[in-house]
Amino acid sequence: KYTKFSICYYWINSLDQKTSIYSRLENVAIPSGEENKTAALSYDYRIMPLENTSSTGTYYCKVKWNDIQKMGRGVFVLVRDTGYINTSYRWEILVTFTVLLAVLSITATALLLWKRK
Repeated sequence: KYTKFSICYYWINSLDQKTSIYSRLENVAIPSGEENKTAALSYDYRIMPLENTSSTGTYYCKVKWNDIQKMGRGVFVLVRDTGYINTSYRWEILVTFTVLLAVLSITATALLLWKRK
């Protein structure tokens, strides 16, 4: 009963649209003496290449028997354009902090000189 099943790979994009990528039917022969035992089989499928940023989404694998359906938890894939630069605000924070200290220093000096007079 469970030797015939289908494997389906698909992805769901940010708009919750489901797109089928690949599917195939399997018919696994059970060796003599292995009946009524649990078996684990590995099936890999490589999705290459991801053309553009619209390929971003969660990718799933689903296996269907006659009356049972099992689905994986999915893998989220973020696709970026070539030349993408990860944003870093280190220099902006450093310059802002330095300018703030300079303004406070000048204000404190001006207040001290004004109090002296």
